[in-house]
Amino acid sequence: MVGAIAGTGAAIAIGVMEWMSAEFEYPLAVIPFATSIALVIGSPELPAAQPRALIGGHVISTLVGLVLVKIIGPQPWVAAVAVGLAVLMMMLTDTFHPPAGIDPLLVVSANLPWQFLLSPVLVGAVVLTAFAFVWHRWLWHRHWPERWF
Repeated sequence: MVGAIAGTGAAIAIGVMEWMSAEFEYPLAVIPFATSIALVIGSPELPAAQPRALIGGHVISTLVGLVLVKIIGPQPWVAAVAVGLAVLMMMLTDTFHPPAGIDPLLVVSANLPWQFLLSPVLVGAVVLTAFAFVWHRWLWHRHWPERWF
């Protein structure tokens, strides 16, 4: 039963992602939150599922990808370096969120513009955090997040 309810929560969150994709005219494949949703809904107690990691990890990883693609260009090796640097930066800033590792790969591979950082990444991470807050606090009466920062 818990799995079915968690699946329902994930489906609702993916529906919001699909709406964002259409609204902001980005292909759904470059909206990087499907694995974040699974992590935050399914394992909310993990440090990687806390708002600092969820929001910070996506923002930092995307920023790394954007800086490298704008300086060097959209080369496959740049995508690899960007993912490695994003992991390093997340670890150094205590924002490690494994699903955010896809962000620099998407940014470099698709040569995405700077506005991708604001929308869908920042907006999406904040919306996902709000969704998780409502999901865990109001529907399950669980204390989430364990820490905000």
